[in-house]
Amino acid sequence: MSWLSRNLPYLMAGISVGGQYALIAIGYTMVYGILRLINFAHGDIFMVAGLIMVYASTVMPIYLSIPLVLILTVVIGFTVERVAYKPLRSAPRMSVMISAIGVSYLLQNLALYITGGLAQQYPAIPWISDTITVFGVTTKRVTVITPPLVILLVVLLVLLIQKTKIGMAMRAASKDFETSQLMGIRINSVISMTFVIGSFLAAVGSLLFFSNYTGVTPTVGAMPGLKAFVAAVFGGIGSIPGAVIGAFIIGISENIIKGLGWTTFSDAFTFALLIVVLIFKPTGLFGEAAADKV
Repeated sequence: MSWLSRNLPYLMAGISVGGQYALIAIGYTMVYGILRLINFAHGDIFMVAGLIMVYASTVMPIYLSIPLVLILTVVIGFTVERVAYKPLRSAPRMSVMISAIGVSYLLQNLALYITGGLAQQYPAIPWISDTITVFGVTTKRVTVITPPLVILLVVLLVLLIQKTKIGMAMRAASKDFETSQLMGIRINSVISMTFVIGSFLAAVGSLLFFSNYTGVTPTVGAMPGLKAFVAAVFGGIGSIPGAVIGAFIIGISENIIKGLGWTTFSDAFTFALLIVVLIFKPTGLFGEAAADKV
């Protein structure tokens, strides 16, 4: 057996999970780009999207459950922003961060109450969850469709940010929050739109992720959320292409480590990589050095 055929399953799984991390990481990086806030509840919104799918699929067909998951996840993301973050717009940044951690634990504990702490089995999504053979390697179709789908969504997002009025407002707010308010930009609408986009991408990420890793628990969003956050920092937080590239690097690296038989260290590697990047390039791979205004 050649080196490639032996390691191809890990490489494909790495590209796939990297794409799923990328969809979560975009939410972190967009919110930080505008609000300078790490939305710690983002991984839990991803987890809630998984649970919605589990329960929705028991009462309605899958083709209705998927749109419902996307819509409800967006509504939850929008509600979290309006309830937990908007009232603290002029509060110290630490207060907003504590609020974000509070929302994270609230979502986890609600999920714990609803599920009774038991792992829920994610439903098989027709076509996406089917098993296929690629270059002699047996895998699920989700592994193959994740990378092109992620690239398509990122291209659409970049076009939205570059070509539309709301995108222009987002870019203005990320450059200078206070001045964009003075220039008449409806900052609350911009921030809500950012949370809506981030939550939508997290919901898509959950559909892909849980098609592969089918157990949904109240804390399942913590590790993908942390890795997506690391990917956002690694790529340069505030940079969408940086977050995507960082996520792919992390996904591929951790799966290659699993392929080498060091599964125990695959999670630790992600955080070790973050420390190394922050030591040598604190702004991340594609981050810009920000000059604080006096």
